Amino acid sequence: MSDLAPTRTPTPADLRRWRRYLADERAEAAVYRDLAARRAGEERDILLALADAEGRHAQHWLDLLGDRVGKPAGTDLRTRILGLLARRFGSIFVLALVQSAEGRSPYDADADATDAMAADERIHGEVVRGLAERGRSRLSGTFRAAVFGANDGLVSNLALILGVSATGASHAVVLVTGLSGLLAGALSMGAGEYVSVSSQRELLAASTPDPDAQNALRHLDVDANELSLVYRARGMSQELADTRARDALAALPAPAFPAGGADSASADAHEAIGSGLGAAVSSFLFFASGAVIPLIPLFFGATGLTAVVVAAVLVGLALLGTGAVVGLLSGTSPLRRALRQLAIGYGAAAVTYALGLAFGA
Repeated sequence: MSDLAPTRTPTPADLRRWRRYLADERAEAAVYRDLAARRAGEERDILLALADAEGRHAQHWLDLLGDRVGKPAGTDLRTRILGLLARRFGSIFVLALVQSAEGRSPYDADADATDAMAADERIHGEVVRGLAERGRSRLSGTFRAAVFGANDGLVSNLALILGVSATGASHAVVLVTGLSGLLAGALSMGAGEYVSVSSQRELLAASTPDPDAQNALRHLDVDANELSLVYRARGMSQELADTRARDALAALPAPAFPAGGADSASADAHEAIGSGLGAAVSSFLFFASGAVIPLIPLFFGATGLTAVVVAAVLVGLALLGTGAVVGLLSGTSPLRRALRQLAIGYGAAAVTYALGLAFGA
């Protein structure tokens, strides 16, 4: 039951607001249940617990409304979209949207909501952030390469094509220049990502305990106990390292270098970085997919200002799309991220176009 009883006669505006809150809480509980249906284990239990919490919030508004519940109010468009996505997909994108939605709760500024309800909504956002973080970690390596590759392809090839077009070069020259930029950029991005990610994984591997060292432990001098030096090198105090080493030797053949602590952190880092080949292929393909977009009007024979305008519009739409996706996955405003991507891309293209006009053919 609610711990807040109405101390005044509610106005028609109050009743409308309470009904809307009731509808939203019920819809959000349904979103969590739909997400839980697509998961198992701990994640499922967490989502069902969130659904129960939204149910408690719904009960609060039911208590305030009493016999004035009336016809069910409609939920807002955002909540309806979340419900549809949760039923159809149940993906990281939905969790990111839910995280953003929880952060916009109106309860902090509403005197009819309890402090506990406002606190719940704030904490719900952190719970969903934790659930979404698992998916973000799995996506981050290859996804980073994909997004950076697509945006680099869009911006760099648009800038290149606009800069050459502004000099008055022929259609054939502009087309060949764009194709060359696509191929060179895609190869460069793929090679660069492979070297970068492979190097990161090699550095992490160099810090991972050697499994063969476990076999040498049974031959150690128990009194000298060189194993304590290993623990001291990993940051333990001498007293703690000596104790840990004695316990480890006494527990043989149990592993003295168990999967935990630094080792599990290293495994998580490997997962977050992704594979070198996966990052390289993603960078190549996504750079090429981005770089081909400003070439589309040229493929159809457009020239001059027409080709420039059409290319800029197509690239702008693509930048808005990639920016919105990044915003969704990061739990921030998709519109703000999309507009930022658009401003950066158009800014770079405008500079090269202006330089082309200044230098001429």
